[in-house]
Amino acid sequence: MELNIMTQTLRHLFVLLTALISSAVSDPLADNFLQCLSQDPNITTRNFSTITNLRFSTPTTPKPFAVITPLTYSHVQSAILCSKHLKFQIRIRSGGHDNAGLSYTSSYQFPFVVLDLRELWSVTIESGQNTAWVEGGSTLGELYYRVFKESPNLGFAAGTCPTVGVGGHISGGGFGNMMRKYGLAADNVIDARIVDANGKILDRKSMGEDLFWAIRGGGGGSFGVVVAWKLNLVYVPNKVTVFSLSKTVEEGGSNLFNKW
Repeated sequence: MELNIMTQTLRHLFVLLTALISSAVSDPLADNFLQCLSQDPNITTRNFSTITNLRFSTPTTPKPFAVITPLTYSHVQSAILCSKHLKFQIRIRSGGHDNAGLSYTSSYQFPFVVLDLRELWSVTIESGQNTAWVEGGSTLGELYYRVFKESPNLGFAAGTCPTVGVGGHISGGGFGNMMRKYGLAADNVIDARIVDANGKILDRKSMGEDLFWAIRGGGGGSFGVVVAWKLNLVYVPNKVTVFSLSKTVEEGGSNLFNKW
């Protein structure tokens, strides 16, 4: 709550959350990282962090030197360039639902930081074009709410859990209830803004079709930091019928699944 109040009143600050491990305060490598970031005057440090998946909060889990919460795209650029300069790995977190732990920890013996996009969560609906720009830190619930407020007959083909982050969901493909009709969430991405390893902000035209194809299902964190997605919104009727059907293997469940 304290962090949310701070970011609402001091939107120009780049929040660097440090001291996740006590040794980071006196570690020369961590000091160099902080010094690199401090070249931007709009930076503050705070001893605050949260973790959604408690499986990765054990004492033996490798911890990041810092959790960085950018408030603008330029802050993402600074984090990438400083990490590259000091050979830090970057873990990108959108909603924090990552069961594999890729947005929390690292299996490699290298220092790493977590880039938490939770403060980049704006959703801009372009109702005349049936499209929307959504930032990488938004959740599916936030996206669905904003789309519904614009029009009850518009939707986005994605998952059912409202707290899942848009960034991780789309970059992993994005299964959902409407995929039989409209495809995966990644199939409905028509543009994106990504910060690459050189700190450049690229859109679909400047990144090229190969990279644009790769970030839609190949894992956004593998190729850069996707800070925003442009989505194609789909038609949703006023009434929707939902049902569930349970079948055991003995009742032909496997055959039914194969036909589906």
